[in-house]
Amino acid sequence: MKAKRFFAAILAACLALALALPCAAAPAETVSLEEAVQVVTALGIMSGDSSGNLGLDRRVSRAEFITMAIRATPDGDGVGQAATSPYPDVPRSHWASGYVEAGVKRGLISGYSDGTFRPGQEIRTAEGAAIVLALLGYGPDDFSGAYPTGQMSMYQSLKLDRGVSAAGAADFLTRRDAVYLFYNLMSARTREGSAYIQSLGYSLDASGKPDLLALMNGEMEGPIVAQKGWKSSLSFTPSRVYRNNSVASLASIQDYDIVYWNASMGTVWAYAKKATGPIQAIEPSSANPASVTVAGRTYDLESSAASLALSDLGQYRVGSTVTLLLGRGGGVAAVTSASASAGEQVGVVLSSVKGTHPDGNGGVYTAQTVTVLATDGQTYTYEAANSHRVGSLVRAAVSVQSGEVTLQGVSSPSLSGQVDRKGTKLDRYTFAENAQILDVADGRGVTIYPSRLAGLRLDSKQVRYYALNPMGELEKLILSDVTGDAGQYGVLTSFEEQGEGMYTSYSYEFDLGGASYAIPGTSTRFPVSNGPIQITGDPSSPDRLRPLTSAGTGELSNGQFSSGGQRYTLADSVAVYELRSGKYYLSTLARAEQSGGRLSAWYDKAESSGGRIRVIIVRE
Repeated sequence: MKAKRFFAAILAACLALALALPCAAAPAETVSLEEAVQVVTALGIMSGDSSGNLGLDRRVSRAEFITMAIRATPDGDGVGQAATSPYPDVPRSHWASGYVEAGVKRGLISGYSDGTFRPGQEIRTAEGAAIVLALLGYGPDDFSGAYPTGQMSMYQSLKLDRGVSAAGAADFLTRRDAVYLFYNLMSARTREGSAYIQSLGYSLDASGKPDLLALMNGEMEGPIVAQKGWKSSLSFTPSRVYRNNSVASLASIQDYDIVYWNASMGTVWAYAKKATGPIQAIEPSSANPASVTVAGRTYDLESSAASLALSDLGQYRVGSTVTLLLGRGGGVAAVTSASASAGEQVGVVLSSVKGTHPDGNGGVYTAQTVTVLATDGQTYTYEAANSHRVGSLVRAAVSVQSGEVTLQGVSSPSLSGQVDRKGTKLDRYTFAENAQILDVADGRGVTIYPSRLAGLRLDSKQVRYYALNPMGELEKLILSDVTGDAGQYGVLTSFEEQGEGMYTSYSYEFDLGGASYAIPGTSTRFPVSNGPIQITGDPSSPDRLRPLTSAGTGELSNGQFSSGGQRYTLADSVAVYELRSGKYYLSTLARAEQSGGRLSAWYDKAESSGGRIRVIIVRE
């Protein structure tokens, strides 16, 4: 089986593929059907129709099963048409002739005494078990008793039957059964004692399951840059397309997107993230580049093409203004001229100071340096001719003539209205498929999905910027503290008041994400007491501390907190603390659900205004 070298973390979207699988209850010992399908399809053992449907309820024929078995061997993806007709009922022109021929030669399967193979005949559990045991290296001498008693006994002892509903030797196997059978084969031990998947160039993870991360990466092809004619690189018609981790169409992939694909899964992934600016460093050297710094951010190089472009043999040097095309792992998959790709970012200015930059000749120069929080949720640092006010909106635009980046102030027409209950429209505008939404509060920002805004009414002060795509859909949106998700939430662990009258001072200690902070001897009296709080500004010197509102005591269930007949939605990053002997200890939601302790929760504002449960306390 192929073992291509790949480089990035597996995308979440891949692990949540919409496989259109019917629901089926699997025994407690088995893996989920979805994960089994991902492994078997990624290895190319099984594939779906043009719509991606695997037809898992259909029974498996002998021709289909031996095809799967051969594809599950180290060189199984190289089988072509048979040299001659292996059987009268399997002519050379038969779609499975090569697999039937290969299966017979390897001793995995045989024809019938009348000289036929019967390719369309449905296969039974005992026959399928015997074929899989043969893949593991077991032969007739390894089985006791008459066929199929010995084969079925070993098949069960090796746990090849986990998830297989066809329990009896004479039962017919469905394609769902075949998924589980070949998935179980991967972790089964061969006659020599090694996991079968090792023969394919892969391994098991710490839990003894096929390492899906390594498998997906190893069986994925790319990256390539989407430009004219790029689709000819695909040897299949995709049944699933994802762009920036969201379900999309092949037509939605644009020039300068970075594209990957897995032919056996019929899936294409595209990524549109870019970074534009002057190259400030190439490390460790241009002779052997491993990373590049552009616009104040350092990126690892994820492809040989990117490494070549930034090497002393390539066309880009320190000081060149470029656009980095970022791959699925966030590293550089390709490099292009800034004017060609016309990359740009819109965002909020976080800082504007004088800074030094390498000049490419061993020296440095001074320029205004502006850090921008962009709608993609990342920060970028640019050189600018002028200072920009902190909190103002800017666009980092590329001059087509010079290729240089310029920062320009931006504004947008007023926009207000209701977001529909499905989170698909704001007022009369539909959210684009890959809309970028940035919610900003106190110099911090968080990217959110349109669904997070479902049912909320936004006024013109809350919508600071919006932009439409050519189809008139909302493509970019910058909000002013609509959801509260950009806030910082923790617990006040200590409060002291000292002195009297005009000499009164206050001291505070609080925990934020497991880190302790102190405000000693300030004259400011924040309206807080020990317990959950929101922290505004730099936590080492906060602008404000304010209390959260109690939702009472209750219980957790399905991402919600129930108390007094009301249900509250949890924030994605809800902070959980255990309170033991008067001290707070940072904990996890999973521990809270299993603790058996008394749970209490606090929220920032009403859910109808975008609020969420921000802090949960578990008491002994």
